[in-house]
Amino acid sequence: MLEAAKLINGTKRALNNLRQKGFDLMLAKVTSFCEKNKINMLNMAEPYGNQRSRKNVVTNRHHFEVEVYNTVLDMQILEFGDRFSELSTSLIENMSGLNPCDLFSKFDISKIVAFSEMYPNDFNKEERGCISGDLTVFVETIKEDDLFKNLDGICDLSRVMVETGKHNTFPLVYRILKLALVLPVATATVERCFSKMKLIKTDLRNRMGEEYLNNALICAVEKETFNKVKEEDVMDRFQTIKNRRGDYYVCLYIYSVASFYFVSFKLY
Repeated sequence: MLEAAKLINGTKRALNNLRQKGFDLMLAKVTSFCEKNKINMLNMAEPYGNQRSRKNVVTNRHHFEVEVYNTVLDMQILEFGDRFSELSTSLIENMSGLNPCDLFSKFDISKIVAFSEMYPNDFNKEERGCISGDLTVFVETIKEDDLFKNLDGICDLSRVMVETGKHNTFPLVYRILKLALVLPVATATVERCFSKMKLIKTDLRNRMGEEYLNNALICAVEKETFNKVKEEDVMDRFQTIKNRRGDYYVCLYIYSVASFYFVSFKLY
């Protein structure tokens, strides 16, 4: 996730640099290509098109640079900013300060404090003032403990803290760890729900009720879990609820066909 955040910030900077300085380089390449292949090229200083009025004359360079080149890049930069906001990327970068690998060589207290400040509802004013001191004492304490060596990530750090009772000694640090562990799961779950919702609630099925939509979303998002459920167990549960007419295997066949129809057509 940290590498993805770095790539996002690098891409944003590259797009901005391309907008500021890229047109001259591209124009030079186009001019060289046209001269090499003996292709007639427009004079960039001449007016663009057949403009009858002499007011607000637009040159060829202004048209291709401002109205075409910059407009397309602005659309890309705006879309990129909407999908990957500064808040999300800074949240991931600050979360990386909790990295306990290599004997806590990448453990950055300043980033952790900035990460906690992004959750004002989870830490009051007094707790925010104590976080920096607690983190300093925490790092100096666990460096002498062999159990905290060779950790592979914040998951191992939180596990060892619980095993050694350090989560009771440093409750603020453990709360920050829990927030960092919940963040990727919550973000991914929300994205998956919205992606599945676009497939389920289409224009032809935009009047479905909330209960039916919730049930369909659960089946779609937790597909891996539902695939492990045996059809025989589902039929046994229905049979225990109420006696039904018909052969057991006939009902099983009908249920299988209905399940295949629901999964294949409704969700995909």
